Amino acid sequence: MRKAQTRGRRCCSTIRRPSRNRRTILLAFRKNLRIFPPLVSNLTTTTSFPLELPQGDFAAFIFDCDGTLADTMPTHYRAWQTALGPRAADFPEAMFYELGGVPTCRVVEILNDRHGYSMPVEETVAVKEKYFLEFSNEVAEIGPVVALAREWHGRIPMAVASGGHRRIVMSTLRALGIAGLFDAIVTAEDYLRGKPHPDPFLEAARRLNVVPERCLVFEDTSTGLAAAKAAGMACILVPPPPRIPGAV
Repeated sequence: MRKAQTRGRRCCSTIRRPSRNRRTILLAFRKNLRIFPPLVSNLTTTTSFPLELPQGDFAAFIFDCDGTLADTMPTHYRAWQTALGPRAADFPEAMFYELGGVPTCRVVEILNDRHGYSMPVEETVAVKEKYFLEFSNEVAEIGPVVALAREWHGRIPMAVASGGHRRIVMSTLRALGIAGLFDAIVTAEDYLRGKPHPDPFLEAARRLNVVPERCLVFEDTSTGLAAAKAAGMACILVPPPPRIPGAV
């Protein structure tokens, strides 16, 4: 098994920045978390940003799916708004992004608790996922992260660890043509406690047969970062694509 000997190495993805943003990206390394602030880019193109690996002797890479490999978040939110119908106003966009990484069934439970609803969890999840699949042609890849995964495919074990259900995650990965890059795909059906608990990442490490401290995680949410830290893994925070306020 080839080790990823990294010394702040930049991946080979093409880096394109808009003319209005020429600031040098600030890299902060604090307690095993490397944080990349978001850059502004053209919404009509694949987001581009430098993606640099921290120093370390890593034996495996573990990727979140939504918002890390795939720009699915606006599509997920549109599916939620459609599924919730008259209750959609009680799930504003800001709250949706705050719950990034939280398993879908838990989101329904949170909405029930906050607003006194009694929405059936499994039925609501099924309706939301049905709409997501209908809208899935809107999903695009996060270019630099997918480029890195393609570059390291076959050189180091890689896994996906997602809070989504298997059919949704697999549909997304297949739509982007990257399902075959990964040696293991861990979804909500594969563990009891979702992020911010470490279970998804620990299960991915177990399936890759790599100790947690030699895994490097790629995540896009604070929930995912907390899960990686709890698992004892180094983590890169992937910046979110820029959004037009109110647009999904």
